[in-house]
Amino acid sequence: MQTPSGHPVESTPAKRLVVLVSGGGSNLAALLAAHDDGAYGARVVGVLTDNPAAGALELARDAGVASVVVSPKDFEDRAAWNDGVAEAVAVFRPDLVVLAGFMRILAPSFVRRYEGRLINTHPALLPSFPGAHGVRDALAHGVKVTGCTVHLVDDGVDTGPIIAQVAVPVLDGDDEHALHERIKVAERALLVETVGRVAREGLYVVGRKVTIG
Repeated sequence: MQTPSGHPVESTPAKRLVVLVSGGGSNLAALLAAHDDGAYGARVVGVLTDNPAAGALELARDAGVASVVVSPKDFEDRAAWNDGVAEAVAVFRPDLVVLAGFMRILAPSFVRRYEGRLINTHPALLPSFPGAHGVRDALAHGVKVTGCTVHLVDDGVDTGPIIAQVAVPVLDGDDEHALHERIKVAERALLVETVGRVAREGLYVVGRKVTIG
């Protein structure tokens, strides 16, 4: 590519993403669809799962992306499994690590290694309703609005600095499944947009305040 004056424009290499996922991989599918756009600024180079039956493995295979299974049952204890995850992720030389429906807690050493580059998505408006049952807990609490959050990972459970959020209304008659399905739609769009912006523009954290660009 050249500028109007004829000078070449240096292209910035796409940031390398490694995606950790435990299930079907709907968020992974959204990232894979986005990364084919050369302007997106990021590309999935590796997929890691703790679940040998995860649908995400088929998505990675179909996209021609390398994948690896690091199952806890293949390790003698949790510490050894965490070491295995760290070693497997490091092979891909990631710029960003994205937890997209990864249902296990990573060791503090892993979190520190990728501090500021480890991104998670959660189906509630943090700091409300952290943990594995954010949608169920929001419904039980009777909120009128919930949503999804993309945040940096720290040593706590869904306690890291918030990067972006989107609200999703709770409708009369919602059950957990119906509400979660609507949140998933918003979550996929928010994750793709946020990861792309972070990859293209960079991310800055002062205290708990996160700024992109």
